[in-house]
Amino acid sequence: MGRGGKPGRGRRRKRPRNADPLASTRVDILKSAAKAFRRLGYHGATVEQIAAALHMKKGNLYYYFKNKEEILFACHQYSLDCLAQLFDEIDASGDGADVKLRRLIDAFVHTILDELHGTALFLDLEALSPAHLKAVIARRDAFDKGVRRVLEEGMATGIFAAGDPKLLAFALFGAVNWIPRWYSPDGPASSQAIADLFADFFVAAFRVGGASR
Repeated sequence: MGRGGKPGRGRRRKRPRNADPLASTRVDILKSAAKAFRRLGYHGATVEQIAAALHMKKGNLYYYFKNKEEILFACHQYSLDCLAQLFDEIDASGDGADVKLRRLIDAFVHTILDELHGTALFLDLEALSPAHLKAVIARRDAFDKGVRRVLEEGMATGIFAAGDPKLLAFALFGAVNWIPRWYSPDGPASSQAIADLFADFFVAAFRVGGASR
């Protein structure tokens, strides 16, 4: 369990706001697929295995998605929808840059570990079609730039020490995206404990006089 009293902790993750009438079943399929991709890899997981985990026939799954690549693309889109919605809420909150960054890290970790079962947002990009790859990279870059703006805001207001926002954002994303490589749902650390630790570490490191200075 995470420690109480800090902004953004312990909140349930929200599903994307642009949900269609088939959203509930589609999200169930995405979560089943993400779990299979994490366990077997994208190329090792089959549509049959994804459907079987939901007690669904393969043919029924094709009602929602044309093929496995479209499921992978939808996994990325779903994650990015979650992050975009949370970023908009956090950015409009009026909180200081340090609180915004803490909440963004919390949302980032939970989206990766809880929403899609440890599937990194940027995993298996090479399996996407050129059009899907372009769409995912554009949305990923938009989130990246949003985080950089929060870092720049913190630097401008004297909360964060001066530095290169782009490189610092890369350090943050690299660390969080590596979590699924070692995370185990059966391990001793909960997703909230990991979110707390990463938020504490990066916010402290970026502060004026922080541990990394």
